[in-house]
Amino acid sequence: MEKFGVVYHPLKDGALSIAHKIEAFLNSRGLSPWLCSAWDGEALRVNLLRMDCAITIGGDGTILRTAQAITPHSIPIIGVNLGEIGFLTEIAPNEIIEKLSIILDGGGWIDERAMLEARLIYNREEASLDFYILNDIVIARGEIARIINIEASIDGTPLTMYKADGVIVATATGSTGYSIAAGGPILHPKDSHYLLVPIMAHFSFSKILIIPSESVVELKIAPIHKAVLSIDGHISLPMGEGDTVEIKHSAVKTKFLRIKPGASFYSTLEQKLKR
Repeated sequence: MEKFGVVYHPLKDGALSIAHKIEAFLNSRGLSPWLCSAWDGEALRVNLLRMDCAITIGGDGTILRTAQAITPHSIPIIGVNLGEIGFLTEIAPNEIIEKLSIILDGGGWIDERAMLEARLIYNREEASLDFYILNDIVIARGEIARIINIEASIDGTPLTMYKADGVIVATATGSTGYSIAAGGPILHPKDSHYLLVPIMAHFSFSKILIIPSESVVELKIAPIHKAVLSIDGHISLPMGEGDTVEIKHSAVKTKFLRIKPGASFYSTLEQKLKR
């Protein structure tokens, strides 16, 4: 690896100074770093050819924004944690130079995470939008404080009409995010299954389903209802009557460049969830 994108959270105290510290270190090793705000997804996409590896400085949200911008390119991510929990980030700010030195000298390992693909199909116009999801995709009620009706099908077979605040579809990586707050189980990050989780179901089907990677989930907004579609917590789009989201397992994976052993997921799980 020679080319590094150093992606920082623009509003996190100390993020930019850490980015400059990493930049200076990489320059001292004869490498080619460049800096970019995590909120400037277009700059990330334009500069993909200048990046063999992305180093993110912030929290899990910074990683989610970065992953969204660089997918489907197989660019590994190194996460420096300035957040509170950090399920995706790994390296503390005070050890970044030490850990980067290990990685540059051939250490570390690649941690691959399953992703989802989603297609938003608009009912009233011949248009659709495609997305990759590392964490979760959420359909939720919008401005009006009322439940929404969502028709759910799996592999073309009707499942139920959710009457709820919304529905979460989460990857194994996203199972420790919004999904767990809605009562969902925790999947190991290596698991290729994904979750279908209703949010505050009201007199309707309320069970959480674990979906095999081969299956396709379809969620359709029922007549007269409006909703908001959220992708990995930072892309938000309105949905209306008859609009549909088709969700499936993706052949694309997000790659992380790790230092700590994979077994550390279980050893730190309780500590992270108790914060």
